[in-house]
Amino acid sequence: MLGNFYLQVDFEFQSPSNILVEGFDVTGKSLWKTRYIKSNPKDKNIGIQLVSVHQEMLNDPAGTLRELGRMGYSYIETFVYDNGTFYGMSPTEFRQEVRLHGMQFLGSMTFHDLPASDNWESALKWWAKTIDDHVEAGVHYLTTSNNQLKGVTTKLELQRYSDYYNAIGKLCREKGITFAFHNHADEFGDVEGTRIYDYFLEHTNPSYVYFQADIYWMKVAGVEPVNYFKKYPNRFLSWHIKDYKELGASGNIDWMEIFHHAEFNVPKYMVAEVEEYTYPPLYSVQLAWEYLYYKILN
Repeated sequence: MLGNFYLQVDFEFQSPSNILVEGFDVTGKSLWKTRYIKSNPKDKNIGIQLVSVHQEMLNDPAGTLRELGRMGYSYIETFVYDNGTFYGMSPTEFRQEVRLHGMQFLGSMTFHDLPASDNWESALKWWAKTIDDHVEAGVHYLTTSNNQLKGVTTKLELQRYSDYYNAIGKLCREKGITFAFHNHADEFGDVEGTRIYDYFLEHTNPSYVYFQADIYWMKVAGVEPVNYFKKYPNRFLSWHIKDYKELGASGNIDWMEIFHHAEFNVPKYMVAEVEEYTYPPLYSVQLAWEYLYYKILN
């Protein structure tokens, strides 16, 4: 400043939300120090799918949850349920860990492929145990997806999947949890002249089966999400809000139109997700929160 030395200030980023700031005089003597802890607001109820920070959660679940809570996320959705545990913790332990960092454990993606006909009861027994574990964890909804659809060639097979989802949804409803089907791109292929996704919407019981729209994969498949939200306004429990890399990066999704459409409402659960990254994952999910909070939900 005008050629004069006033102060040297060092910033030590101890984590994405924890910064130590220290000031020094010309001799290098420390004059003061302070710590900045980020604490963004949670008033817009934005969730995060933990696949976005999968490796970070495996390496340091408590530390990662702490960062997500400070970023402003209100709740988490996980996908690592494994024989009664979440990241190696019991349902109660994991619920408490999430709450410790100012969030709720509201959603979980769970997977169990459609069984052969002679294993139907065994599969439903697996789901019953899974649902009980999620009730203990305080989860509000369960979702599942399907990676077998490329091999489906008949409507009879689609009906069997529909029956399977109805059975799971009925078990969930009996325990006070909502069940939803999550799409990727394969659901928008045709089987015997019928689009798979449309078949599921028409042949699952609305009392038992809701849908979680992955908006990015809908766009990849070449369909317009708003058309589904207008036609089936009561079937969508949740949106996965994802783009190519960080939110808004592709420029191919009109998020303002989707979030502020006059003919349907934003669903109860909106979940940010990042799977491809320009930056380290924790920074990318922070950008996702900022994009939703400041640019879309204004």
